[in-house]
Amino acid sequence: MAMTPRKIGEGLYQPLAEINVTPLVDVMLVLLIIFMVTAPMLAAGIKVNLPGAKTAQPLESKDPVIVAVTKDGAVSVGKDAVSRDDLVAVVKARLANSNGVVQLRGDRDASYGDVVSVMDDLAAAGMNHIAIVASGRRAASAPAEPAPKP
Repeated sequence: MAMTPRKIGEGLYQPLAEINVTPLVDVMLVLLIIFMVTAPMLAAGIKVNLPGAKTAQPLESKDPVIVAVTKDGAVSVGKDAVSRDDLVAVVKARLANSNGVVQLRGDRDASYGDVVSVMDDLAAAGMNHIAIVASGRRAASAPAEPAPKP
């Protein structure tokens, strides 16, 4: 029994002529995550101490329209008291000279329904830039006053 010599390239192990893309995909996903995490940090920029200028003007010098609801349900635009029927017309007239934002300020003791109905009237008239204004947080040491029972 004579053994015939094998040729080069024959045998148990044949060379694989295909590209394995699994490690490539793994590396690309890791790089994607790294870029997703670092991109917001790069976009923030550097903090600088800007100089002041005496003649500088703010970019938007127009003030918003302020609508206030008092605790008894009365509505005012700016400092002028307005009836609920005339509210939309007065606010639309003042929006022409403002930045297009309506600030809605409800008194802490005002009925939630009154504030929401004023906001609903404004939204129904096509005013979609309504900001509800609140004061800063109360101090933790000051306890909240209980609401009076009717």
